[in-house]
Amino acid sequence: MARSESPRTPEDAYDATPFLPEGAEGAGGTAAGGAGLTALREAAAGCRGCPLHRDATQTVFGAGDAGARVLLVGEQPGDQEDRRGEPFVGPAGRVLTAALEEAGIDPDQTYVTNAVKHFKWAHEQGRGKRRIHRPPTLREMGACAPWLTAELALTEPEVLVVLGATAGKALFGSGFRVTRERGACTERTVHGRTEQVVPTIHPSAVLRAREGDREAVRGGLVADLRVAARRLG
Repeated sequence: MARSESPRTPEDAYDATPFLPEGAEGAGGTAAGGAGLTALREAAAGCRGCPLHRDATQTVFGAGDAGARVLLVGEQPGDQEDRRGEPFVGPAGRVLTAALEEAGIDPDQTYVTNAVKHFKWAHEQGRGKRRIHRPPTLREMGACAPWLTAELALTEPEVLVVLGATAGKALFGSGFRVTRERGACTERTVHGRTEQVVPTIHPSAVLRAREGDREAVRGGLVADLRVAARRLG
């Protein structure tokens, strides 16, 4: 029987685990030390666990209150996030901040991150150098999963808010449907941890909605976030 070839580069393995700092918790692992968020963020800056890093400006790691009771996870950084190195600082981030405030959750007391830490994009045909979002594959999401698992282990949120279908699939598999599961708080296993989970739409869905529907879509996002707020008491 021929011996299988090992990956030629770290990217070929589609696994961020080798880039985690010692003592961090990776996908399927257990915390074995005291690697804090600062060490995790610094290590993620050098992640080469899948090919997405090649075209991204930089790693966009999670940000916010390390002791937050609410952790919100989206899909991946967008164009502005990629350039600035911070999550949810573009138009969708502004929608999210306003929705959190209306729902009764202080945005400054949350932790926000993405399932995938590098911006996946392509030039839009006929629009010059404009970069447009491309959804990550399940393989790319799986490669990045160790970072999110480690963030959850370090922050230990009371409620995990899942923003959009892609984030849900990254956490729960390809069978996740945000339209079916949004707006309810349920106890679920997330990468080996038991969490209180509230799925909802990604705030970018508000921006994509037709003008006549936009307020209703935004209202649905706020209503879902209020479920998380009530869970916090």
